[in-house]
Parts: sequence; C-alpha cells; structure tokens
Amino acid sequence: MAARSEVVHCYAQLASIVSLMAALARAKEWDRLPELEAQCAAVIERLRIATPQESLDAAQIEEAQRLLQRIRADQRVVSELVKPQLAHLVATMADLQNRNELDRAYGSR
Repeated sequence: MAARSEVVHCYAQLASIVSLMAALARAKEWDRLPELEAQCAAVIERLRIATPQESLDAAQIEEAQRLLQRIRADQRVVSELVKPQLAHLVATMADLQNRNELDRAYGSR
C-alpha cells in the first residue's frame, strides 16, 4: 500500500476521536466530550489545509471513504445519545429559571 497521506491520516484521527466520543456517550461520560470536540475541530482544520494540496491514489481514496463511513456512523451514535441529554439540560435550566422568577416575585422562604 502507498504511504499514508496527510488527508488519510487526518481521517484516521477523526475516526479514532469520534469512536471514543461514541464510547464515552454510551457510558454517559459527558464531561470529556467538549475536549474531544475541540480535538476534532483541530483535525478538521488540518484537513482543510491538506486536502487541496494533496492527490490521493485509488487505495487512499478507498481508505478515506471507509474511514468516513465509520466517522458518520459514530457521529450518529453520539448525536442520538447527546440530543436527549441536551433537551433534558434545557428543560432543567428552564425549570430553574422559572423557580428563580417565582422566588423573586414572591420572595424566597
């Protein structure tokens, strides 16, 4: 196989990070997700720079496509697990805001 390109290397890094995000989301370890999201953003920025400067051979294209499929599958898992948590967080924050408004209106005891 040809030497690994920077583009394929970036896709492999993204696949690894997003896979870890999916595992952490399954384990409900939400506190590590923002850090990993930042790592994804950094790799995507590297990918934006490398992509126009590099041509991939057929094997590299195939590997990149395989990695993209893994990334998309894991992103779906993360999204499916995180969205309900975000909805719960928003509802909790709205409830706290309502309680604060009631406390201000009627005084806390």
